[in-house]
Amino acid sequence: MEIVVIGMGYMGIPLATLLANVEGFNVTGVQRRSKRSEWKIKYLNSGRSPIKGQEPELPELLKKVVLDGSFRVTDDITVCTDADIILIAVQTPVDEKYVPQYESLKEVSRSIGRFMKKGTLVALESTVAPGTTKYVVKPILEESSGLNVGDDFNLVFSYERITVGRLIYNIRNMPKIVGGFTHACTKRGVAFYKNIVQAEIYTTDIITAEISKITENAYRDVNIAFANEIALVCESLGVNVHKVREIVNSLPHDPSNQAKNPYRMMHIPGAGVGGHCLPKDTWLLKYSIETFGRKHVPLTLLTESRLTNDYMPQHMMDLIKDALKEQQLHLEEARICILGFAFLEDSDDTRNTPALTLYKLLVSNCEDVLIHDPYVDAQDGVMLTKDLRKAVKGRNCVAIVTRHREYLDIQLDWLKSNLTTPIIVDGRNVFKPEDAVDAGFTYRGVGIGTSTGLSWHSDLI
Repeated sequence: MEIVVIGMGYMGIPLATLLANVEGFNVTGVQRRSKRSEWKIKYLNSGRSPIKGQEPELPELLKKVVLDGSFRVTDDITVCTDADIILIAVQTPVDEKYVPQYESLKEVSRSIGRFMKKGTLVALESTVAPGTTKYVVKPILEESSGLNVGDDFNLVFSYERITVGRLIYNIRNMPKIVGGFTHACTKRGVAFYKNIVQAEIYTTDIITAEISKITENAYRDVNIAFANEIALVCESLGVNVHKVREIVNSLPHDPSNQAKNPYRMMHIPGAGVGGHCLPKDTWLLKYSIETFGRKHVPLTLLTESRLTNDYMPQHMMDLIKDALKEQQLHLEEARICILGFAFLEDSDDTRNTPALTLYKLLVSNCEDVLIHDPYVDAQDGVMLTKDLRKAVKGRNCVAIVTRHREYLDIQLDWLKSNLTTPIIVDGRNVFKPEDAVDAGFTYRGVGIGTSTGLSWHSDLI
């Protein structure tokens, strides 16, 4: 079976790698050549993963399938001519007005239509506004190819439930959803994905699958916003949100009566929300309603939650200003180090990272800002280093945005000896507040009240 995966990113690479490891499958990845990404083609064809950080199985499996000759990468979209299966895994960002930018998706759809043969299965894996597969992708494919969905080729929407750090594991082990344009489309999609998915595969129509993807991410975004808002409450009232969370989550899971199950699972508050999906998916849903919906839905809860999470980098700057004030320093004269640029711990994924928002807020308001990240090599317009000592040396404050494993090992006495002013603003609960204060630091943390919140212990009496 000839398979083409278009888009060699955090979704396309592990997906293509798993498929290439199936006996009888020959997989070609398609990556556009640009100044930012053309290096990926040579990198992947040499059997090396461009995804850094802790990513179990992927480096070894990628090297294997390249050596086996079952996986290669090109920029030539005409490989779709021989494809039995074409998977679309391109990015679908939103602009500053939260409108989805589908230029890449439309271009790819037109190219697929020009070259695909009769009988091809096309699967859209990119996160899109509900209605996009039916009202955007399908018409382009049919017009460009002269073929009809259902009669001449199959079309499904089937999203991945991936998380950086668990890419291979999640594709293989998380339940899969396949939404087809027709029953036959769905059936063929299920048969295909069974080659790599070991969990249950749920079937539905295309738009239900699209809404399910958005809903999964919006659900998490709302829960994080709830935790962030409770964190602000705790700061105001002088307590520690992590103690509150511990108590709330002590309600047990009781399967004896699901309707009356007391179980709670409060999320962890922090310096902000990043990644490709959560910061945009509420806006995709809003766009979908406005573009394809039959009536207006306000989405008040979802949009307000999104704005709450977007506010957290600003709150981090407010905490920095407050901590500096305690040390009789002004933000304008401060030299600050941000610890962590990736949006997720132990990864190199910087998509929509709150660290960039904080950096932009600080760089125009303080003397100097430098970001440290052990996994991120470079970023346009950002002062970045992998040298931790260089990052903190002579700084007035460290602001922790990412909970990288490396930061958990920082010794407070070492940190204090390198800083000019002993200030920690902790956006990820890396340090125990009482330990930092005992070591002589001015400490601020998201959800950490400065009156009684520094003296709690976690023992349950």
